[in-house]
Amino acid sequence: MSTDARINNEPGFILHVYPFKETSVVAESFTRGHGRVALIARGARRPASALRGLMQPFTPLLLSWFGKSDVKTLHAAEWQGGLVSPHGRALMCGFYLNELLLRLLARGDAHELLYDHYVGTLDQLAGEACATDYERILRRFEKNLLSEIGYGATFDVDADSGQPIDPEGRYVFQPERGALRSVGQPGCPVSGQTLIDLAADRFERPATLTEAKALMRSLINHTLGAKPLYTRQLLRELTDLNPPNPIDPS
Repeated sequence: MSTDARINNEPGFILHVYPFKETSVVAESFTRGHGRVALIARGARRPASALRGLMQPFTPLLLSWFGKSDVKTLHAAEWQGGLVSPHGRALMCGFYLNELLLRLLARGDAHELLYDHYVGTLDQLAGEACATDYERILRRFEKNLLSEIGYGATFDVDADSGQPIDPEGRYVFQPERGALRSVGQPGCPVSGQTLIDLAADRFERPATLTEAKALMRSLINHTLGAKPLYTRQLLRELTDLNPPNPIDPS
């Protein structure tokens, strides 16, 4: 497909919007068939613009655009419906997902399975109210995201011996290598049972949730580099202000 092809009615979500010139915005979007796409929405800041109310995160849209450059021109957007937006702390978790997508996805790379998982994750966030439910939802999304972009880890095999993980063993996890017996080696400490649970996508054990959070944080930090996530910092500040019901997604 040529870079100046016109794309019509592509399912997508707005991840982030920032001003462009006097009346327009650039909308960073995540679409099902074209991945992350930057779109100029001309005139979207004008009060009478039909696009003004649609350039919001967590709103399922049908997006149409054209253009030759890395930043395309949006020529139409239509509300698709069918999804309830998250609220409260779930909303902050949603912004965390969006920041991960913005930071980890390259523009123009399609990730259809990840898109479907994103939609399902937003739907779960909108329907859950328990802190541990949020934690499970976020850990699953992080694991799927890392796998989709090529940074997926093998959790159920010892990286040195190739043997199955011992559920009673203690390990460290190194992003470049995997799970290693924790005998004086650097890495993120984790139990064998947590590694087995991660491999099987099980997050029922409280200890698994706690260790999985630290392990996912280690893998994401390794992938992102030095620049911290803004939403991670913000959620920590909210937790400090309201300690009885802590949510730290990272």
